Amino acid sequence: MGRPKVSDPEVRRRILDVALDLFAAKGFDATGVQEIVSKAGVTKGALYHYFASKDEILFEIYGRVFGRELESLERILAQGHDPERTLREVVVDLVVLTAAGAKESAVFAKGGRSDSPHWQALEEQWRHYQERFRAIVREGQQAGSFATPASPEVVSWSVFGFTNSMHTWYRPGGSKSPAEIGAELAELVLSGLKR
Repeated sequence: MGRPKVSDPEVRRRILDVALDLFAAKGFDATGVQEIVSKAGVTKGALYHYFASKDEILFEIYGRVFGRELESLERILAQGHDPERTLREVVVDLVVLTAAGAKESAVFAKGGRSDSPHWQALEEQWRHYQERFRAIVREGQQAGSFATPASPEVVSWSVFGFTNSMHTWYRPGGSKSPAEIGAELAELVLSGLKR
C-alpha cells in the first residue's frame, strides 16, 4: 500500500511541523533526517524536494520567528509613541509572540545553529532587532525619560533572556496570560529605568 497523495504545500508543511516538534523536544543536533521523514510519513526524496538540507528546515523555522518579531517591532515603532509607551508595547508584544511560538522559541533557545549561508542573514535580522530595541532605550535616556545607569545592552539582554527562557516555564492556560506576563515584565523594566 503506497503513501497517500497529498498536495505539495501540505507535504512541505507536514515536514516543517514534524521537524519543529522534534527540534523542540530533542534539539536540532539530536534529530536525524530519517526520524523526520518517518514521523512525517514521507520519503527522504520528498524532504529533499522541499528542503536542500536539515539546516534549511532550521533556517525556515528561525526565519518565521525573526520575521514575525521584526515585523511586529516595526509596526509598533511606526506608531511614533514616546519611548516609555513604545518600550512597554514592544516588551508585551515580544512576550506574547514568544508564548504563541513556544516550539520555535524552544528550538532557538536550545541553540540549533547552522553553517548554512542563510545563517548570516538570520543573524543580521537578529542584530537589527536588538539594535532597534536598544534604540528605544537610548531615545528614552536622551530625552530624560529613562535613567542612564542601565545600558541599552543590559536592558535588552534582560528582556531577551527572559523571553528566551519562557519555553522552560510558561504553560498555556496558567494563572496569567502572555499579555499579563508581558505587562509585568514591562513594568519591571520601566521601573528600573525611570528617574
